[in-house]
Amino acid sequence: MALYNTRTKQEFEDKVLNSKKTVLVDFWADWCPPCRAMAPILHDLGDELDENIDIVKVDIEDGPENSALAVEYQISSIPNMHIFKGGKVVDHVIGMVPKLHLVEVLNQAAK
Repeated sequence: MALYNTRTKQEFEDKVLNSKKTVLVDFWADWCPPCRAMAPILHDLGDELDENIDIVKVDIEDGPENSALAVEYQISSIPNMHIFKGGKVVDHVIGMVPKLHLVEVLNQAAK
């Protein structure tokens, strides 16, 4: 399965910025009901799209490094999902969305 949780900037760099795959980064927090509702969808996508896409979860309140990442990527509302390719943000999705929508966005970004 290609679903990871990061707690440090170094983990983020390794799993996202230096990845050869397309990566969906889910900026979230435990107190956020829509974030918790998206979790099973992201888990499923991590299993289904494992060959081409990784899912990385960043709890924006889990330590100063994750909070700094939220500031760096201008996260002002959650759930907020950025899609990275080649270490750069190529698309983003804000809010709770259906699984099919995420699949379409990810497949487009992975081309």
